[in-house]
Amino acid sequence: MAQRHLDPTQPAATAPPPPPTSAGAGTGTDTSATARGDAGAGPRADADTDALVGYLRAQATEFLRALRRHRESGTGAGTAPATGPATGAGTGPGARKGAGTGTGTGTHAGANGAYGGPDRAAPPADDVDAARALRRAARRISATLHTFQPLLDADWAEEMRPELAWLSGTLAMEHAYASRLERLLQALHRLSGSTAFPAPRPVGRSTVTTTVPPGVSAVPSAPAAAHPASANRGNLTVGAAKAGALLDRQLTLARTRAHSTALQALGSSRFHAVADKVALLASEVPLSSTGRGAAAAPRPDAAPVDLRPLATAAQERLTDAVAALPLVTAGSPYNAEALVHGLSPDPAPHPQDAPWHQVRLLLRLHRYALEALAGAAAGDVNVDVDDSVDVRLLAAGEALNRHRDAAEAAAAAAQAARTPRIAPATAYALGVLHADQRHEVEAARYAFQHSWRKEPIRLP
Repeated sequence: MAQRHLDPTQPAATAPPPPPTSAGAGTGTDTSATARGDAGAGPRADADTDALVGYLRAQATEFLRALRRHRESGTGAGTAPATGPATGAGTGPGARKGAGTGTGTGTHAGANGAYGGPDRAAPPADDVDAARALRRAARRISATLHTFQPLLDADWAEEMRPELAWLSGTLAMEHAYASRLERLLQALHRLSGSTAFPAPRPVGRSTVTTTVPPGVSAVPSAPAAAHPASANRGNLTVGAAKAGALLDRQLTLARTRAHSTALQALGSSRFHAVADKVALLASEVPLSSTGRGAAAAPRPDAAPVDLRPLATAAQERLTDAVAALPLVTAGSPYNAEALVHGLSPDPAPHPQDAPWHQVRLLLRLHRYALEALAGAAAGDVNVDVDDSVDVRLLAAGEALNRHRDAAEAAAAAAQAARTPRIAPATAYALGVLHADQRHEVEAARYAFQHSWRKEPIRLP
C-alpha cells in the first residue's frame, strides 16, 4: 500500500533526456553519493520501454500464476483454468473472456476451501504462499505504475494503482495480525523468564512449537531448570500469562475479521475487475504517446526513451527522505529516543515513526525500479530482488520491516493495556511488553543507519 501513503513530486509528462554518463558518481555526502551510484551502475545499457513492458508483463503473469495456485490449493487442480491462454491472448473479447473465466466466482470458492471453516486454525502452507505471491506481484505492478507513469497511459495507471493497493493491503491484514500475535507472545515468553508460559498457537504461519507424535512421551524442556521463575518475579509471570490471553483474544478477533474481509474481497466484483485488467496487462501494456513512440520501430534520428531518469527521480526522493531522518541520534546505541511519549494517553501511533515508515515505502519503490531496469524476472517467488540490487538495500529494507513490525506490536500492547478493569499485574506486564517493543524499534533504527551508511556491495 505504498501509493496510498506517498505523495511524491510527479515527474514530467514528457520523457526526459538521457542522463549524463557521470550522473551522481562519487559526489555529495556519503549517503547520497552511495545511493546515487546504485542507479547508474545497476541497470543494463538497454533499459528502455521494452524492458518496462517486459517487466510489467512478467509481474502480471506471476499474479495470474499465484491466483491459480490460490484457487487450486482449496478447490483442486481440476477446477482452475490455465493461465496460459489469458497470458498469450491479445486484447479484445476473447482475451477478456479468458480473464473473466480465470477470476470468476470460483475464486471465492477457492478461498473458502483454502481457509476452511471455523474448525481449522490456519490455512494450508500452499494457500499462504499463494496469497503472499499475489501481494508481491500486486505491489510490484503498482510501484512500477507509480515510478514510470509518464511512459504509461495516465488514466489507466491512475485507475489501477489504488485498486492494486487495496488488494495488497486487504490480503496482508490477516498475516499481519497473525505475525503480530506471535511476536508479542514470544516476547512475553522471553520477558517472563518462565518456560511455563504457553507457546503461541498456529495462526496462519509456522510457529516454534514442537509436535509430539502419538505414543511418544514428551521430554521435559532442559532450559526449565536453567531459568526458574523466582518468587520475586511471580507477579510478572502471572501478569504475562494474563496479558498473553488478552492479546490472544483481541488479535485473534481482529485476524478473524481480516480473514472474513479477505474472503469477501476475493469474491467481490471489484477483485474480479482487477484480475481481468491484470490478465489483459499480461498480453498488452497500455503506453502513453511517448511510450508507444519508443516501443515502436525507432526512426534513425529518434533517440530511445531511457528509464533511468525516472528511476533516478525515485531514488532521489528516497535519498531526501533518508536525509531528513535523525540518523545521528539513531546511530547512538541505547539512546531511548523511541521511548519518548511512551506514556502519552493519545492512542494514535507515534508521530516519530511516520518518517521511518515513509522511508520504508520509498525504499521499496526504489528497489522495484531497479528490478525493472535490470529486467528482473518474476518467476522465482523466493527471491525478493534481482542480483543487481546490493546487499545494503536488502539489509536496510529488513531493518525497516522490523521497525514497522515492532512499532505496530508496541501499539497493540498499548491498546490492550487500555482495556478497562484489568488486573494490575496484567497492566504491568503489558507496560513492560510495550517498552520492550519500543526498544526493538530503536534497535531497528540503529541497524538501518548502520547498513545505509555502508558502501554498496553487489551480490555475486
